[in-house]
Amino acid sequence: VQLVESGGGLVQPGGSLRLSCAASGRTFSSYCMGWFRQAPGKEREFVATISRSGSSTYYADSVKGRFTISRDNAKNTVYLQMSSLKPEDTAVYYCAAASVGTAITSHFSLYDYWGQGTQVTVSS
Repeated sequence: VQLVESGGGLVQPGGSLRLSCAASGRTFSSYCMGWFRQAPGKEREFVATISRSGSSTYYADSVKGRFTISRDNAKNTVYLQMSSLKPEDTAVYYCAAASVGTAITSHFSLYDYWGQGTQVTVSS
């Protein structure tokens, strides 16, 4: 599976942005998908995950209520809608795919495939 993120950019605090992650291959719907982020000088951290059917989601406390993960299996794409953005959301955002059956996971080590990342900068 090859993953390509898009939609990053510069946004003011309080603004919104939607990230997309397009997957190649015909097995997209068999993967749990996740979003992670890495700020300069910090470790990569979990943001959100969605089950292969889209029926289950889970968020990091830092983004709960502000970010929404969704997927369109017909388009082989997973999205991250980000609202009420804060400067501390500034990071490179990565999407990833995990083979965990019907489960969801926030564990970095369980993700098999990663995109190249897209930069999100929240600044006035």
